[in-house]
Amino acid sequence: MGEWLYLLVGASSGLLAGLFGVGGGAIIVPILIFVFAAQQLADSVHVHLAVGTSFAVIVVTALSSVVAHHRLGNVRWSIFRSMAPGLVLGVALGSLAAAQIGGEYLQRAIGVFLFLVALQMFFSLQPRRQFSLPGRGVQLTAGGLIGAVSAFFGIAGGSLTVPYLNACRQPIKYAIATSAACGLPIALVGALMYGYQGLAAPDLPPWSTGYIYWPAFLGIALISAPCARLGAQLSAGLSERLLKQAFALLLAAIGLRLLWPVA
Repeated sequence: MGEWLYLLVGASSGLLAGLFGVGGGAIIVPILIFVFAAQQLADSVHVHLAVGTSFAVIVVTALSSVVAHHRLGNVRWSIFRSMAPGLVLGVALGSLAAAQIGGEYLQRAIGVFLFLVALQMFFSLQPRRQFSLPGRGVQLTAGGLIGAVSAFFGIAGGSLTVPYLNACRQPIKYAIATSAACGLPIALVGALMYGYQGLAAPDLPPWSTGYIYWPAFLGIALISAPCARLGAQLSAGLSERLLKQAFALLLAAIGLRLLWPVA
């Protein structure tokens, strides 16, 4: 039953990601939190398992995304090289900090983050394009901040990297492609750190490596990519503004549910 359930999670997260044009982490993490809770996995580990498993899935999806964007020639590798050390350091330190936070508090932090992302999407809040691409030092710092924030929420950082690069006067197609490249080291280091940090955690379910739960990883990774393509096809004939606002309402509802005290 569990395997079919994770396939359903992968299908729904992939479909929604493709339909609404977002990374899967913002969808996978809250869904897995609900699924793991319903399966009565230990409260002390199920939120961290959701984040760690999300990172592992994103490694697979981000890799295929980067290859596709690179073939189109849209990845700005010079920007990636400037940000990458900061991304790696930020997500490593952020993962260390997140592992020390109780599951209930981490869940609430994820709820707040999703609600803020929902507000940004619903009202199309974007920074003004008011500065040129900064030097390596600023890009390194920006990468560190993006990596640290991403580490807490099991995301590839696109909701942060794209607005940052857009504010740096990068065309949106280059911002999205470069953000996809930046998501790969975030996901890889995040998965490694959550896997390592959880090795000594009590109450882990069978078939897990630290905070990565492999049955969920396999089920989601197998089906999410083709469903994401289907979602993208379905979105072609729909209003972009309507899609963003609908997804924002969904994220807001999920965020509020995560903030609701667990019985």
